Amino acid sequence: MTRIITSLSEISDRYDTLFVDLWGCVHNGITAFPEAVAALRAFRETGGAVVLLTNSPRARDRVERQLDSFGVPDDCWDTIATSGDSARAAMFRGAVGRKVYFIGQDSDLRFFEPLQVVEDPVKIERVPLREAEGIVCTGPFDPTADLAESRPDLLHAKQMGLKLLCANPDIVVDRGDRREWCAGALAKMYTEMGGESLYFGKPHPPIYDLAYRRLAALGRDVSRSRILAIGDGAQTDIAGAMGEDIDSLFITGGLAAEATRTTDQPDEAALETFLRAEQVSPDFAIGRLR
Repeated sequence: MTRIITSLSEISDRYDTLFVDLWGCVHNGITAFPEAVAALRAFRETGGAVVLLTNSPRARDRVERQLDSFGVPDDCWDTIATSGDSARAAMFRGAVGRKVYFIGQDSDLRFFEPLQVVEDPVKIERVPLREAEGIVCTGPFDPTADLAESRPDLLHAKQMGLKLLCANPDIVVDRGDRREWCAGALAKMYTEMGGESLYFGKPHPPIYDLAYRRLAALGRDVSRSRILAIGDGAQTDIAGAMGEDIDSLFITGGLAAEATRTTDQPDEAALETFLRAEQVSPDFAIGRLR
């Protein structure tokens, strides 16, 4: 049964490493959460390592700059693993062909910049849908628009037999008080149409493989029993942790705040109902990371 705790410090001595989701846990897409920053900083001061594990479609250096703009200091984390890094590597290895149709915003066009870690990378060319061998999706063209607007293109792509590379498996994200669609929503729609979607972020293995490599690069040899995953996504952070056989702390005041009736802390009965419906079993839960 999931245990509701009041602070990370209650359980932190059980772990050497944290895999921490960003959006909804450490910041809200606009500004940092001071209590979360303090909790992560305190964990590192005891010798623990903090890996920021995010479904952002961006490279880790861009996420790092974004964190700085939100007021998340670099003394509360050690390294970053992004869905974007994992997905870019797959793209440059030819996962969806050489000629790709891009679905996303202009701000994510850096996704196509060369990636030095891939040996003999495929030369990627962005083309109209009718000429494409595959699709790369970092998110909707307009994250606040009705997803139905994308349906005709996706249906055409399915009829062409194209694979869709999803750079961010999240369905939605909250930017401040505004909810926005993510690439995962389009990939889910495409899959439901009968198309094939390729995922590289949580809860899928590639991003965890990347996180373990980034952890090893820090000189850390950590047993999975000493890793705690922290996140507010039941079907991403918690399901992913369960798949990797690592413990998890569910942040109920993020995406599931309404369903779990979270103000400062979740309502116990509402939390149990929510987790049963989502078919996930985090080890711990807390309203906000602190």
